[in-house]
This record gives sequence, structure tokens and C-alpha cells, in this order.
Amino acid sequence: MLAIILRILLFILFIGLIDWYAYQAFKTLFPTQFWVKIGYWVFSLFVYLFIAYGFLTFNREAMNPNFGRMVSLLILSLIPKLIILTFLFGEDITRFFTGTYQSLTGNKEGDFLPDRRKFVSQAALALAAIPFVGILHGVLIGKYRYRVMKHTLEFDDLPEEFDGFTITQISDIHSGSFDNKKKLEYGVDLINQQESDIILFTGDLVNNHSGEMEPWIETFQKLKAPMGKYSILGNHDYGDYMAWPSREAKVQNLQRLFQIHEELGFKLLRNENLQLQRGNGSIDLIGVENWGKGFAQYGDLNKATANLKEKSFKILMSHDPSHFDEVVKNFSQFIHLTLSGHTHGMQFGIEIPGWIKWSPASLRYSKWAGLYEELGRYLHVNRGFGFLAFPGRVGIWPEITVLELRRK
Repeated sequence: MLAIILRILLFILFIGLIDWYAYQAFKTLFPTQFWVKIGYWVFSLFVYLFIAYGFLTFNREAMNPNFGRMVSLLILSLIPKLIILTFLFGEDITRFFTGTYQSLTGNKEGDFLPDRRKFVSQAALALAAIPFVGILHGVLIGKYRYRVMKHTLEFDDLPEEFDGFTITQISDIHSGSFDNKKKLEYGVDLINQQESDIILFTGDLVNNHSGEMEPWIETFQKLKAPMGKYSILGNHDYGDYMAWPSREAKVQNLQRLFQIHEELGFKLLRNENLQLQRGNGSIDLIGVENWGKGFAQYGDLNKATANLKEKSFKILMSHDPSHFDEVVKNFSQFIHLTLSGHTHGMQFGIEIPGWIKWSPASLRYSKWAGLYEELGRYLHVNRGFGFLAFPGRVGIWPEITVLELRRK
């Protein structure tokens, strides 16, 4: 108990330090504007009270929307202040050494610590405004800023009948987070506009329970593909992250989720496979349950591929990209293409094609977004269609992937 109290006190002290430094920037730039100083503390107090209220009322079962708002406010408030802290703390170190040098050399002019320089506060606030605006954009617009990412993959052994075959991959719908039907319908229409031969969904239909998808069934039923729609489960689909009144309730929830996949027109693959036929040619589509490093490992690739021919062309749906590195790329059967999701690209990062591609997700996953090739096998990691916890996206936009398969 004492350790918990100590951690809370240290956290409060840390937050207080951040706010004190951020306030110094406003105080330096607006020395006579009393309303600016008061406004700063009123805003900060409101944020902390709302965050405290969000924690106290958080309920996974009820999916309290205050939690998402709380996360947004916390990030919106904290990241700009951390930038200001970095600038002003750095300046204070400089001021300290300058004052110490003046004292040691006998220079008695001025105070021990020189006055805080106005331009440093201006630079700090200007830079802090960039993530503030970016996060605000991500919450208001970015989470529904759908992007179509297209890739063409060539294979020596692709059946001739599948030359030009197109796949639309979507992943991580997280239906419990949606709050705008009109924009969601736009995303669904955009998927259909790709006119792909097949639609593959790589897991996480919900955040925690099947009821989250009920309001959106009619919307997602509109998805169309001439050769069908297929899906797998993600780590959030099993209901492992919430307390159930009984084991039976958890089982019933999962059974209802299976029914919803069927109502949506998706064939759910659970450690199994099927053949996609086109003329006289065929390829094997494999779907495993969730298997992730550090997450639940329900997936069984051996079971899913037990009856397949060794030299058949294979596409695997596996929610977590860590499965590729840990199992798939060295698997006894050659799997040409693996489709994953899960990471969301952390819903935050910087991507400038040909220049930079970074997200905090890269600290956890070596393969976190986009197309990868290793040992002659391809992996595509979708950035996710929806969003989770933080109700926004900054720099990593919701993705609809179109993959075209070509024969070399």
C-alpha cells in the first residue's frame, strides 16, 4: 500500500513539474496578461479533473466514451507541455552554469540566474503548437481519414488463372470505438469502390464484446466481392480483456461473434483452410486464430495446413505480425503471402514515402506497417481500419489495402 501511495505522489510531483515549466513559458511571453495565466491553470485543472473522473468511471463492459475523451485530453495536454519542459529545462541548465561562471569570475552584475529569455519561450510554444494541432486534427478528422494503399506482388508459381487477382485487406475494425455513421459508411463505400475479387478481414472486429458490432451490422453487410469475403479472429475478439460474470457468458459472447461474422457475409476461418477456384487454377487460403508474441496463442498453423499440398500457392491470414517472424517464415510449408494487422501503427507516427517511416510501434514490432519480404515470403501489415483507446490517428491513417497478384 505504501509503495502505491509513493508512486502516486511521484506521479503527481512529475505532472506538477511539467505544468510549472509550461506555465513559465506563458508567464514569460504574457507578463501582464493576467487572464492568460489564469486561463492556463483553469484549463490544466479541468483536464486533470476530467482524467480523474474518467479513471473512476471507466468500465470495459459499458465501454464508457469518457475513457476515449480522457485519453485524448491527456495526450493533447501532456505532449505539448513535455516539449516546453525540454526547452525550458535546457535553458535553466544554461542559466545555472552561466550564473555559476559569473560568480566564480567575480562578475557581480545582475542576479545569479540570468532572466529567462523570451525567444526561448516563443520557440518552445511554437514547437509545442505543432503536436497540439496535429493531435486535435487526429481526433476530429484523422481517425476517419481513410487511405487506399496499393501493392503489386509478383510470383513465379502463381497459377496463370490468378494473374491479376486482386485482394482488398481490411483489419482491426474495432467497432466499439465508432462514433460517426456517415464517415464509416464512406469508408465502407471506399472498400467497395476498389472492386477487388475478394475481401479479407484480418481480425479485431470488436474491442471487447460482440454487442459493440450490433449497431454496425447493416453498414458492413454492404461489403461486396465476387469471390467472397473471409475473416479471422484477433486478440480483442475473444473477450479476454474484460471481466465476465461467468465462463458461460464469455462463451456465449464468442458464439454470438461467430454469428455476426456469418450475418456480415464473412466466412470465418479458425485454424482451417479452403481453396479459391478460378477456372482450372486454385490457391489455398489459410486462416488461423490469434497467435501473438506476448499475446494469446490460439493459432495452430499445423492444424490449419494439415491437408494442403506442399507446392500449392498459399495465402495466410494471421492477425499478429509477430507470428510471421516466430513461426511462418520458417514453417515447413512455404507460405507465399501472410496478411496481418494488430499494430495500428500505434495510430501515431510519421510517414513520408521514400524519406521516413517511423512510429512508436517500431519499438515493439520489427514489422509494423506495410509490405515486407523475407526468405522469399511476403508479409503485409495493415494499419487498421478503426481505432482503439486513443480516438484519433496522427500521421498513421486508417488503411484499406489492395494487393494485386501477378505471375512473373
